[in-house]
Formats: sequence, structure tokens, C-alpha cells
Amino acid sequence: MLLLTGATGLLGHAVVRRLTASGIPVRCLVRDPRRLGPERVRVQLAIGDLADPASWRNALRGVDTVIHLAGGARDQPGATVEELNGLAAWRLLRAAERVGVRHFVWTMPLGATPHHPMRMQRAKALAAAALAEASIPTTTFAHSLVYAPGDRHLRWLERLGYLPAVPLVGRGIARTQPLWAEDAADCVLAALARPPREHARYELAGPETLTQREVVKLVLAASGRRRRAVPLPLAGLRAALRAEEALAGPTALVTWDEAQLLAVEMLSTTGTADAQTLGVTPRRMADVLGG
Repeated sequence: MLLLTGATGLLGHAVVRRLTASGIPVRCLVRDPRRLGPERVRVQLAIGDLADPASWRNALRGVDTVIHLAGGARDQPGATVEELNGLAAWRLLRAAERVGVRHFVWTMPLGATPHHPMRMQRAKALAAAALAEASIPTTTFAHSLVYAPGDRHLRWLERLGYLPAVPLVGRGIARTQPLWAEDAADCVLAALARPPREHARYELAGPETLTQREVVKLVLAASGRRRRAVPLPLAGLRAALRAEEALAGPTALVTWDEAQLLAVEMLSTTGTADAQTLGVTPRRMADVLGG
């Protein structure tokens, strides 16, 4: 039995579809099963929350592999970004070790360090240090910007396309190697098919290095719009988004922590080499989005 967290997320949804299509028994730890869509009738459901370790007990029963994809750059009502991305990963690993899980798989952003400007990256870096001491085999997927047509960040950029000019986070020069969620999911499944080894690590990145400005241009072109991009000072944008968060709370369209995802670099020194080692050739963002 395989336990999957984050099954309703961008990468998790692509992974769970592949698992069920392959006939692999999978149990999903979710807060709201409805968000799984059609897959909810093809998996075992474990109702729980990353902020509530007590809810994991039944979820881990009889499990030999854990794929931990849950997390996020936004505080939740019951947990902070640090708890969701750092503490939860450490707690889940320890719980997995106690019940005899044989393989722990998880993801983290490329470039994450304990002193990173983003809270999520700092939390992930601290979790990575804890996982390095794991007593069971672990597999880490360190990824660049993962995207899919219609995801939260791309929808945000498309909506900005209704403005006369599109604001950039900072100068728009931060570089990423965008990776389609479907290609990332193929990498995860390919790694699962291999015998687990101690502390394996793969860097997952797309075939092109793009600046934030170039990503914005591609997304707008795919939606049929062409707009001028205008750099915004980070201090001013941070103040505006913090004010929106204070007013809108959990319903804020985008938070400062989420906006920063487009302003930090996530680069792999090996490019697509690790993905190709797994038999996956990542596609260009322009080819995926069209336009």
C-alpha cells in the first residue's frame, strides 16, 4: 500500500492519476475528498490534516511507501507555512519510520536554504536536513517551477493580462526552468519503479531557462493577449499584498509568499539530465501552453 499526501495539488493530482491507472493500491490523506474529483472512487481515503499528526495513524496502517507532496506557500487556518512545509515533513517521516515504512519520497524547491528569502524554501531546507538523518531509504525530488495550464499562478497572470500593463515581481529577471506537472509526475512514477536506495536525489527541471518576464510573456500569449510588463519594487508590492491578505484573509487572490515564487531563482546545474535518466524528456513551456 502506498500513502500519498497532496493528492489534490498540482503535482499530486497528476501522480494519483498515474498510480490508479497503473493499478497501484494508493491511499490518499486528504481534508476534503471532493477535491479529488473522479479519483476519489479509485483510491482509499484517509481523512486527515498535516497539522494533526494524530490523524495519520490510520493513514499509515499497512503502508510500505509514502509519497509526501503536500505543502504550500500560504498559511492555513490551522497551520503556518513553516508547519506545513517543514515540521509536517519531519513528523511524517518519523511516524513512517515507527510503523515500518520502507521508502519515503518527497519534494522540495531547487535552491532552498535555511536563509532563503521565502518562508517555504527555508522550511523545506530545514526538513531536508532532518530527512538526511532518516533511518529508511528516502528519495528527494528537488524541482524548479512546476506549472500546468490553468493552475493558480498561471490564472493569476492571465487575469493580470486584463490590465493595460502587467506588473512584474521586482525587475522580472529571476530565472527558473519551468517543468510541466505531467512531466514531473512521470519522473516520480519512474523513480518508484526502481529499487529504493539510501537518500536518492533527483533535480527536476524543464529544458529552458526563462526569466519571470519571459514566463509572463508566454502565459499572456497563450491566452491571446499582449501587454507591456512593468517592474514593481518589491517593497511596494509586499506592502500591497500584505494589505490584501489582512483584508481578504484566506480568500486573498494571491499572497506575498506566493508572489515571491516568481521572483526567486530555481535552477538546476544539471538541467534535464536527471529527468532523462528516469526516461522522461521534459517539454518546453511554449509547447505545453500553446499560443
